[in-house]
Amino acid sequence: MKIALAQLNYHIGNFEANTRKIINHIQLAKTEGAELVVFAELAVCGYPPRDFLEFDEFIELCHQSALKIAQHCNGIACVIGLPVKNTQAAGKDLYNAAYFIEDGEIKATVKKALLPNYDVFDEHRYFEPGIQFDCINFKGRKIALTICEDLWNINDNPLYVSNPMDQLILQQPDLMINIAASPFSYSHDDERMVVLADNAKKYNLPLLYVNQVGAQTEIVFDGGSLVFDRIGNLLDEMEYFKEDLRLYEVRGNNINGLKPKQHLPVSDIEQIYHALILGIQDYFVKSGFSRAVLGLSGGIDSAIVCALACRALGAENVMAVLMPSKHSSDHSIKDALDLVNNFECMHEIIPIKETTDAFERILDPAFKDLPQNLAEENIQARCRGLILMAMSNKFGYILLNTSNKSECAVGYGTLYGDMCGAIGVIGDVYKTQAFELAKFINKDGEMIPLNSIVKPPSAELRPDQKDSDSLPEYDILDKILFQYIELKQSSSGIIAQGYDETLVRRIIKMVNAAEFKRYQTPPILRVSPKAFGMGRRMPIVGKYLS
Repeated sequence: MKIALAQLNYHIGNFEANTRKIINHIQLAKTEGAELVVFAELAVCGYPPRDFLEFDEFIELCHQSALKIAQHCNGIACVIGLPVKNTQAAGKDLYNAAYFIEDGEIKATVKKALLPNYDVFDEHRYFEPGIQFDCINFKGRKIALTICEDLWNINDNPLYVSNPMDQLILQQPDLMINIAASPFSYSHDDERMVVLADNAKKYNLPLLYVNQVGAQTEIVFDGGSLVFDRIGNLLDEMEYFKEDLRLYEVRGNNINGLKPKQHLPVSDIEQIYHALILGIQDYFVKSGFSRAVLGLSGGIDSAIVCALACRALGAENVMAVLMPSKHSSDHSIKDALDLVNNFECMHEIIPIKETTDAFERILDPAFKDLPQNLAEENIQARCRGLILMAMSNKFGYILLNTSNKSECAVGYGTLYGDMCGAIGVIGDVYKTQAFELAKFINKDGEMIPLNSIVKPPSAELRPDQKDSDSLPEYDILDKILFQYIELKQSSSGIIAQGYDETLVRRIIKMVNAAEFKRYQTPPILRVSPKAFGMGRRMPIVGKYLS
């Protein structure tokens, strides 16, 4: 039996485009000799559809798309993921399901049993878990078809009390197929490899796994669909961060013509780079935008975002705005101009001294004789935000936010100033990772000026200001933040590792106090196992750990 895996980039709610893409790949797979072509979880509507699932019309459009797809399944069968209605009165109204379509008809419906409800997932909000499990009979073979999380309950601390495969294996299937929407993080490919290999070994069956690729606002899907033999050896690994279609021949319990291969993971930074490029591209394409604007300071963060935007969108579609103040150093302006010249993107220089002076003059009567403080510093940042939004409104640019994760974590940024934007490009990249990312961008030549990388970070909102005036050194700060945010360690747990108690408590208090800021910032491209946004939900006025 020849099975094609179609690893595609879907657009949430774009039924016309998704349906057309699926049909095109059915025809392509058929041309290449496939008897069955497999598409990803919720392929018809895109993942995650979130509260679109509460609209009856949305569900009906999914069904109508499936019927259109079925018309093209003659001489070839397909598996597509989509939400389907629960016909029982009890329980949630929908299932996260897959249709098996053959000879123009929907021959079987498989319902996802294990519904993740952690981090970025909230499937229990919408779906009823499946409770009945049957193999699919096709071409004299039995296929154990499961959906994403259904294969992830295989470890020493299972989240669920049952496994669909424990029921399906009793029917003596010949192979396993798993369709997924498995979001990217820089550590997830290794976890995925282990989990799927363990399933192949446990059930002594070959496994074909297809994942989505593409970005849906903040969530990035990296593809990397996989094929394993019955003892858990990796046989093939499809493209990462790209669409792909591959054909496999299954004979008995074997995948014909493939020998075991070794998974060769790339570095975390290289994965992050490709994820951010894809995240920017899809945010613009799927939103109908083409041109970006950002504030370019001469520092490393805005330099990285400008470089990524130029590579994702084309330099001709990127506007870098230099907004020097009376505190900006000459080398910062030069570094920014060097970057612009290296990438050949558009740029404007709009000094803000007159603007900030005007605001300070207007506010003098209200501020009276109080000494200058954070208020005046934030006026500068907000003037820059105002200028960038004016450029966005006038020319149709979409504003890219340039804050890094370290800054987002401790609130080192100005609301309605440098924290504004439509999408946070590096808000899930710690400052220490930003240095590595800049070096990776420069691996084939110095595109980001070396001075932007090596000079002490500074917001340049007051004379001779450095980030280290307000924050611990990033080498220490980021390690403590990682323990608290990614590993969910308490202050006492972090202190027990040898970190200074006063410093730990200060940092955690800063993180919690900045929660109200993060609620008002743009969505952030997720590249880590725990990003700010929909995957980390903290109360604003909570007392614990403050």
